[in-house]
Amino acid sequence: MSRTLVRTCARRFSSSSYRFNSTLRPKFDPEKSFGFTQSPDSTWKLGAGASWNSEHEEKPRKTWVMKDTSSRDTYRLLTSVIIPRPIAFVSTLAADGTPNLAPFSSNNGTLDSYFSMVSHTPPLLSVSFQLPKNRPKDTRENILSTKEFTVNIISEHFVQAANACSVEAPASVDEWIVSGLTMEPSRAVKPPCVKESLVSMECELHFHHDIATLDTQELTHTLVLGLIKQVHVRESVLSEDGLQADPAQLRPIARMGGLSYSRLTEGFDIPRVSWKASQEEIHKLSKEKKS
Repeated sequence: MSRTLVRTCARRFSSSSYRFNSTLRPKFDPEKSFGFTQSPDSTWKLGAGASWNSEHEEKPRKTWVMKDTSSRDTYRLLTSVIIPRPIAFVSTLAADGTPNLAPFSSNNGTLDSYFSMVSHTPPLLSVSFQLPKNRPKDTRENILSTKEFTVNIISEHFVQAANACSVEAPASVDEWIVSGLTMEPSRAVKPPCVKESLVSMECELHFHHDIATLDTQELTHTLVLGLIKQVHVRESVLSEDGLQADPAQLRPIARMGGLSYSRLTEGFDIPRVSWKASQEEIHKLSKEKKS
């Protein structure tokens, strides 16, 4: 892709009119699937450093001092550089049994939220919720009340249905009806899984912590750690060993900045550097650096 085209795409990416006029963009290609390529620099050697793009190397860095940056600008910056972000499609039940379904990895309606894996022993994941000022966040309140939830991975075939669940509707509105998605009974917890999701995880509350601003101590977010009790993966998504999900079949969706989502279409392998095989060369590089 030429630099001129890259700049044009960048301008379009930042244009609000282009965001909402999707007819200007190429059509989504459902046939495009995940595949492996060579690594970016297959000839790289120890000590070789980076393959700089001269356009980037010649430009200085712009710096944001976080304590002097507004919350809005901090949000816009961080969600555009910490990418791509996985999405937790969280299913919960209120204490009275009312269901709730919402995607979490910023921007969930007018609130920001984030999701990630924490550890595999024990199997823990994290979801954080911004605390609205006008009313409690349904998903947060449900998890703290019932101590249970499910996390469902969003794939290409239902991303728009999942996105519809980010509507900032009253607590009485059923997101399952809004999205048209299907409840599937869980086995270890009461909140249902999403039938259309190829991967679902049943979780119980392990830990939660409220986060406050450093200056006013106003509560802004809640961090929740969920203990994964059971994981359900469609057999059609599993790799040949039956132990891992095949990204070409899972077709997971991630979040970018603003309104943007992304898909996974390419990957590459880079072998881990072996100390046993490389220690002599590393020692040699160290001596040359010191001399």
